[in-house]
Amino acid sequence: QVQLVESGGGLVQAGGSLRLSCAASGSIVSINVMGWYRQAPGKQREVVADITSGGNTNYADFVKGRFTISRDNAKNTMYLQMNSLEPEDTAVYYCNAEIRWNRLFASRDYWGQGIQVTVSS
Repeated sequence: QVQLVESGGGLVQAGGSLRLSCAASGSIVSINVMGWYRQAPGKQREVVADITSGGNTNYADFVKGRFTISRDNAKNTMYLQMNSLEPEDTAVYYCNAEIRWNRLFASRDYWGQGIQVTVSS
């Protein structure tokens, strides 16, 4: 079984920083794209940033210059460094990964359970 577990969330004041981690575990052959999503109360889930296994990154406009996504392929772990946090960044943050767990089958998407990030003004 493949599992994604997020950590590093919490409460921070506006202007502060947090670093989220997402660790993939289980029977993993390869991991392609990994990404962070977030969902604020009453809003739809939206993509924050993603990163390929080769290190190519994409960011949503609202986090450019403030957030940095990275990954350690040897550890099957992805990170999100969040700086200059704003109250509008308050949301549940989800880890997503396209993982191949068996060489006989195609990759599929997996999601973490989500972690709360709260930014106070």
